[in-house]
Formats: sequence, C-alpha cells, structure tokens
Amino acid sequence: MRRLLGKTTLGLRNALERLRDKLWSMCIGGAFAEFGKRSVLSLPCRLAGAHCISIGSRVFLGSGSWLQALPREGRPAPRLVIGDGTCVSGTCVLSAAHEVVLEDNVLLARNVYISDHIHAYADTSRPILAQGLDKVDPVRVRAGAWLGQNVVVCPGVTIGRGAVIGANSVVTKDIPDWSVAVGAPARVVKTFATKPQEQVHDAAALVGTP
Repeated sequence: MRRLLGKTTLGLRNALERLRDKLWSMCIGGAFAEFGKRSVLSLPCRLAGAHCISIGSRVFLGSGSWLQALPREGRPAPRLVIGDGTCVSGTCVLSAAHEVVLEDNVLLARNVYISDHIHAYADTSRPILAQGLDKVDPVRVRAGAWLGQNVVVCPGVTIGRGAVIGANSVVTKDIPDWSVAVGAPARVVKTFATKPQEQVHDAAALVGTP
C-alpha cells in the first residue's frame, strides 16, 4: 500500500509540474519575438529582453535556466535564437548582447554557459560591475551539436554541426563540424566524419528519399 501511494503521489506531482510548465509557456509565448508550437520553458526560469528572443518549435528549456538579450544604447537590437527541437537540460545561461544562435536539434547538458560578451575590466578606478560589456562577438552553435555539463562558450565562437564538447570544457576558438573537443581551452581530439555531405546522401538512400 505504501509503495502504491508513493508511486501515485510522485506520478501526480510530475503530471502537475508538466501541466504547470505547459500552461505557463503558452501564456508567455506572446512576449517573445517568436515562440514555436510545443515548446516548453520549465519553471523557475529567468528571462530578460524576451522581445529579442526567438524560440523555435519543440524546444525544451529545463528549470533554473536564464535567457537574456541585452539591448545597448545606439546599437542594433540583440538576437537570441533557439532553433527547432533544441533541448536545454537546465540551469543553463544563454546571454546575447549582439547575437547568440543555437541552430536546430542542439543538446545542452546542465550548467552550460553561452555568451557573446564579457564584462569590461581594464579600468581599475571602477568596479567591474560598473564597466559595462566588452569583446562583444556573435556566437553560433550549429545544428545537432552536443555540449556536455559545465561547458563555457566564449564570445566569437562557432561550434560546428554535430560537434561534441566534453564536460567542463571552455570553448575559446571555433570547433569544426563532426568533431570532439575537450579541455580548457577546448581542443579537438577526434574527428568522426570528414565527408558529411556523403553521409547525408547515404541516409537519404536508406529511407528511400530521392
């Protein structure tokens, strides 16, 4: 009896949480630049500059995450884009002062930090908090990439299609398509596909696509 009660209570709690997150996502969708069908943002979630954030269809954002787009006076509006089918496991930070783009079907493990800027720090007469932003440079994570737990992606970086970034890595330079990179700073340790276009053709043939 006790086991049945526990399983029932846990199942009910999980169902209520899913319903809560779905309803909340439906209600706030209109605040975004775009918000696709069947996308869910789990509570708690910190949002800033939602009108500059575009979220595709079937996106999942895990709880404890922070999405922010930071307008700057005299500069074009920032863009934070999360493509269709992307999954953000939770407690992740995505911060755009100019442009951060996650293409379709990207997978982020927990605690990933992606930003297209850093804090300025060179003026020793002022605290870093008061010095504004520096090194603003767009970031792009291409389709199908996977970033492991605690990965940091620095300004100006492009992570290639289908690339894998190992846990605890700090990505300071571009990572090629179909490669594995690890370390701080991250370096490529393996390339697992050198002819992705041929692979695409082969996959199409398997399913009978012309």
